[in-house]
Amino acid sequence: MTTPLWKRIIARILEALLAIIFISPLVWVIICSFSPQAGSAQSKGWGVANYLTLFGYQEGLPKYLFNSVIVTLVAVVFSVVVCTLAGYSFSRFDYPGRNLGFMVTLSILMVPYASLLIPLMVWYKQIGLNDSLLGVGLVITLFQLPMSTFIMRNAFDAIPKDMEEAAMVDGCNSLQALFKILVPVVKPSMVTVGLLAFLEAWNNFMIPLYLSSSSKSTLPLAMVNMRQQTMGVIDYGATEAGVVILLIPCAILFLALQKYYVKGFMAGAVKG
Repeated sequence: MTTPLWKRIIARILEALLAIIFISPLVWVIICSFSPQAGSAQSKGWGVANYLTLFGYQEGLPKYLFNSVIVTLVAVVFSVVVCTLAGYSFSRFDYPGRNLGFMVTLSILMVPYASLLIPLMVWYKQIGLNDSLLGVGLVITLFQLPMSTFIMRNAFDAIPKDMEEAAMVDGCNSLQALFKILVPVVKPSMVTVGLLAFLEAWNNFMIPLYLSSSSKSTLPLAMVNMRQQTMGVIDYGATEAGVVILLIPCAILFLALQKYYVKGFMAGAVKG
């Protein structure tokens, strides 16, 4: 049955209003990062003085961007690899403790991760991972495991086992069937897991605060450190410039991968 015209018009109006509500703060912060503001480097006229201030802060913007990129790469690679293998294991293999292991993995969601950072910091000092970009990326991966494993298990559950069994009849073992047959099918879910890990790692403030020094700071941590000027005055201009720089890769990746993102979340909703 065709949806009445007036209902379609109302739906489009509501969609436009929601888009304006979500997009207007982003547009506002972009404009403000170039506009003149008292107490900022761009005090007169329009220009890029706030970005230059951010670029030259302490170790320099390239250093903080490099740190953020390394942490993000570690989190994305480990999240995709570990959660794909874990989801495959929980979906396809029947072994003692499988359901218990899955529930324990999901139970991490119920633990406030801030409560684990002090013990992790102490443990990291003992094993030599304290104040390292690898260590920060691994901790972010840890807290990505529950939701990402859940997504990947549902994605594998939605695939008929006949595909895998046919590959094994042709001589594949379990890992070969996974990488040659199943991975191309669950690619949208893997992209979703990678995108979630990217957003969490790129924007995370709390974990680098506990586990890294100033020389290993990521961009969100560096932004918070630099926003305080003398006498406690906040440099809103430099902060807004930092927000814009943080926003750009997130927006590009989300727009480029949004079709996979939607498919990834829908995978497993209806089992084949």
